[in-house]
Amino acid sequence: MSGLYSIVKYVVKTGLYGYHKKIVISGLENIPKDKPVLFLPNHQSALIDILLIATDCNRKPFFLTRSDVFNGKFLKRVFSYFQMLPIYRMRDGRETLTNNSFIFDTCAEILNDGNAIVIFPEANHNLQRRVRPLSKGFTRIIMRSFELYPNLDIQLVPVGLNYKNAVHFPDQVAVRYGKPISAKSLFNVKAINQSSQIIKDSVALALKELTTHIENEYDLTLNRLMNDKVNFLNPSEVNKTILSYSQQQQHIEIIPVDQEKTDFFKLLFEVLNFPIVTLWRLWLKPKVPEAEFMGTFRFALAFICYPIYLLTIFLILFYFFPLALALVITGLLTFLNVFLVKYVLR
Repeated sequence: MSGLYSIVKYVVKTGLYGYHKKIVISGLENIPKDKPVLFLPNHQSALIDILLIATDCNRKPFFLTRSDVFNGKFLKRVFSYFQMLPIYRMRDGRETLTNNSFIFDTCAEILNDGNAIVIFPEANHNLQRRVRPLSKGFTRIIMRSFELYPNLDIQLVPVGLNYKNAVHFPDQVAVRYGKPISAKSLFNVKAINQSSQIIKDSVALALKELTTHIENEYDLTLNRLMNDKVNFLNPSEVNKTILSYSQQQQHIEIIPVDQEKTDFFKLLFEVLNFPIVTLWRLWLKPKVPEAEFMGTFRFALAFICYPIYLLTIFLILFYFFPLALALVITGLLTFLNVFLVKYVLR
């Protein structure tokens, strides 16, 4: 792993753990270390999903990413360095779909070399707490890989991403890596379409055990879960609760969820960081295109601006006071912010 890649990974990981109130990673022992792996996570929070996997999966994976972000030579070089490959969709133009053949061949070569790839099998992001129908994109990669390398032992690792509230700050998230599924064991060269469907069904079933899955009466069930204050970081227990609901008579009315109230500590946090909070509320937040991007945009702003903010405060203090005092005050501000995010803010 190259030096720059390792440094960037460490910095981003530090930022993620500082931004989130809690990050819980489980199932890392399920990830094969010496076999080709397809990581297959559910997709809720745009770039945050990718970063959480990239910084903690104990592999150096390639990522299949929507092609429209590969604009300009500079961005292409940056994305290429961080092992991101474009995937083309119908919305990018029907004529661009032919480019996927080359990408699928590239993925097959990557897997044949024993590397890992991350692809979101739902093919889009959505905040709903359910596993959506899986697309055929990831199975096409598997089928093409077997076509080129018939003896390839591809391990499919389902990943459940579980946010307490993906649009809220500070949020909590649990990342659960499931047991690997051998694609080879489900593949029959004489029944390609049937093999593809079996693989999709197997991955979907695994994902439904690794994340909250509300199958029916979505709004009513979600409202009941929130009023029962279930722990969304523990999808196994949440899904048991959902099952218990299905065995009861559902109420037709939706009970209003208690609204969060502004408290002293939230106000204190906003005062301590008012330039960044103001920049977020008045400039960047109105530009967020979808709720699924809320966490990504907010994290990006904090990741870029907070170090600049601390450095600016330090330089101003250093101009008027001794170096030691400037360092102590800046350090105390950093500590107080971390303490508020981790232990106080709701």
